[in-house]
Amino acid sequence: MNIDLTGRVALVTASTAGIGHAIARGLADSGAEVVLHGRSAATVDRALQSLRAALPGARLRGAVADLSDAAGAEALLAAVPAVDILVNNAGIYGPQDFFETDDATWERYWQTNVMSGVRLSRALLPAMVDKGWGRVVFIASESARNIPADMIHYGVSKTAQLALSRGLAKRVAGSGVTVNAVLPGPTLSDGVAEMLKDEVARTGQSLEDVFNGFVRTQRPSSIIQRAATVDEVASMVVYVCSPQASATTGAALRVDGGVVDDIV
Repeated sequence: MNIDLTGRVALVTASTAGIGHAIARGLADSGAEVVLHGRSAATVDRALQSLRAALPGARLRGAVADLSDAAGAEALLAAVPAVDILVNNAGIYGPQDFFETDDATWERYWQTNVMSGVRLSRALLPAMVDKGWGRVVFIASESARNIPADMIHYGVSKTAQLALSRGLAKRVAGSGVTVNAVLPGPTLSDGVAEMLKDEVARTGQSLEDVFNGFVRTQRPSSIIQRAATVDEVASMVVYVCSPQASATTGAALRVDGGVVDDIV
């Protein structure tokens, strides 16, 4: 399958590292002009340098904004007022007991994980509809369907993304614009590497071995019995953004290695 996104402009939020960076690389490799977004100029510049080295000739630019509040979304939209593809990847996560999770933490997760996508989609979708083509993707999580007991606040925010993406798909029905959610499972990203660095140092094992052990013990329903790579997740996103995926909309597409134990 040859995915050609030449002439399309894509914004991938939180794309300086991890899954977001892999998505940006995949879209750029398919011909799209890609806007890399991050919270600091330094991280955006490093990400741009990395992609330019990997993909000479790729059309890339950067944008800096903190999407944890409305002002940050407005700043990003001022820099990037129109796109053909919007990948809402910005998000935060971390374990915390429900009874110790205060209102401020709930609000921070809601604003970053949910409202950032609400604000950007509300601003950028109408022009896609007017043109008769567009792609919006929310990077949710298998935690949206398999709520982790130690990250209820996170799981709730990810379930909200599924409702949001499904509702938006119905709102723009028949327009040529698709809206979908992609649900990664345990994925070996930069954030995971940072979270597990002490365990890697303690055990002397490789990062892959440590995280794969976590998958087997904490996500025993995993069928692949290992972590996914960021490129495996990105491949699904690039496909969903492609012309070939024009009949896929309103969907929750799992890249979870089979962790969610159902057949639907």
